[in-house]
Amino acid sequence: MKIKYSVLAVALSLGLAACGGGESTSANTKNEPSSQVAAQSESEKANKLFEDIFMEGVMRSPIYQTYMAIKQDYDKWDDISEARAEEDLALAKTNLEKVNQIDVAKLDPQTALSHKLMVQQLEDQIADYKWRYHNYPVNQMFGLHSMVPSLLINQHQISDVSDAEAYISRINGVPKLFVELEKGLNQRAEMGIIAPKFVYPYVISDSKNLIKGAPFDGSEDSTLLADFKRKITALEIDQNEKDKLIAHASKALTDAFKPAYVSLISTLESIEAKADNKDGAWKFPEGEAFFNNALKNTTTTTLTAHEIHEIGLAEVARIHDEMRQIMKKVKFDGDLQAFFEFMRHDKQFFYEETAEGKKRYLDEAVALIDNMKSRLDELFIVKPKADMIVKQVEAFREKSAGKAFYQQPAPDGSRPGTYYANLYRMSDMPTYQMEALAYHEGIPGHHMQIAIAQELEGIPKFRKFGGYTAYVEGWGLYSEMIPKEIGLYEDPYSDFGRLAMELWRACRLVVDTGIHAKKWTREQGIDYYVSNTPNPKPDAVKMVERHIVMPSQATAYKIGMLKIVELRENAKAKLGTKFNLPEFHDVVLKNGAVPLNVLEGLVNDWVASKA
Repeated sequence: MKIKYSVLAVALSLGLAACGGGESTSANTKNEPSSQVAAQSESEKANKLFEDIFMEGVMRSPIYQTYMAIKQDYDKWDDISEARAEEDLALAKTNLEKVNQIDVAKLDPQTALSHKLMVQQLEDQIADYKWRYHNYPVNQMFGLHSMVPSLLINQHQISDVSDAEAYISRINGVPKLFVELEKGLNQRAEMGIIAPKFVYPYVISDSKNLIKGAPFDGSEDSTLLADFKRKITALEIDQNEKDKLIAHASKALTDAFKPAYVSLISTLESIEAKADNKDGAWKFPEGEAFFNNALKNTTTTTLTAHEIHEIGLAEVARIHDEMRQIMKKVKFDGDLQAFFEFMRHDKQFFYEETAEGKKRYLDEAVALIDNMKSRLDELFIVKPKADMIVKQVEAFREKSAGKAFYQQPAPDGSRPGTYYANLYRMSDMPTYQMEALAYHEGIPGHHMQIAIAQELEGIPKFRKFGGYTAYVEGWGLYSEMIPKEIGLYEDPYSDFGRLAMELWRACRLVVDTGIHAKKWTREQGIDYYVSNTPNPKPDAVKMVERHIVMPSQATAYKIGMLKIVELRENAKAKLGTKFNLPEFHDVVLKNGAVPLNVLEGLVNDWVASKA
């Protein structure tokens, strides 16, 4: 799963659109047809506008700047006030007017596609303003309480003294940021948008963990102080200057950071007292309309909650049948439920809860990805230049974080893509799922798609760095399947793991819509997962809790995969022997992330060109 923090997601929806600088017009245009010159001129004009809109959005978001490895506002956080939200809305409307003035008939095909996507993004942003409070900005999956330390640790690099001072400034800026966060939480509470009770112990515990240790008490260094010291130690400056910077950071942590978190914890405890156990978005003001809008945005389709629910049920039944074939292959004696129980508990599928066990898991994940790298020519034409590493989820957030996720590389190549594996509890990370998980989060999954998108030339930046969840996660799930087509998943248990992960995504269609449209309880959702998958109950609990705080998000995976498979099969049927799988993957990847309806058009155009 590729996670974007709420503030970053907002930043990306600001119309963060741009051109990677379309191709420049030749200096010699005397002999070119006037229509061609006009097309170039209008396309260049459009791409310049896209660039301006994108960079305007980037420069309004210090957080997003840091993810983009831009250090202009390296000492600041985003403005998350209501006033800024109103400014962003007005800016989106102005930008839409500008974009609509472009003469689409004069654009080259790639720029025309960019125009279509830009218009859709801006229109969606304007429409979504109505729903800006329909979310939980602090929850067990993401939020400012965890984004602040995560960004400082993982994205805020310190290469000189000014970077260190910017780090300290950001620590000192947390109180101002959290004042607006608390305002937003209280505003939602007044509207009846309050996270269910189960959320609060997670976020309060995570917040308290961040203000433990030195300089807050006499124990070992806190998470942030340890990070700051590590980065300062690596600088080539004299020790006195290092000591002075560490002292300033310590003071910022005690005088600003801790009071901000204490205040946030107090606000969360106050709202927790008003919380209930109603889990679905149906409880929100205009909850049904909100969820329908969320499904439309997430899936980039017109599928209703009922249709998605039924697709899920059908896919669960199909995958169960394929699993029964695996049972025959390994000569298991018993029914599917008995096989699930065997896969949940048999010790052969789990490494020890030790440092050695965790290292073994990471080493083997790296080996799987390295092997897949050596086989890419069989499946792909274009491949990413950016490197990718595997890391264990940090201790401060491993208890509440998902089991695996991916973080994209810096655009300038200064930071590789990262596949994070959560090894907090090894019993949640069965070895039979290791292969599919590595393919999904790493290669050929998220790293392949996202790094390639960032590296495309002549593609606007809003297409390089934006995303559509159904496309991104649909590709991730599809990427679990395609290694089987080149002979991987040799171990039938690993192949079962692949099916188990696909089954998990099929169940998501059922449970997400069940909770938010059919008023299922948290317990009903957990029971459905436990009854229909081999995953242990803790997985089910985490997933249902994710559904609850991220309505519709988890439907993207299976809907996206099904569309990619559908397009591939249609192309194979129409092209016959002319069908080429690497070429098909090239069509899917070479335009960056796009809505599923747009992807269908691109594939259909490719088929027509080869027919």
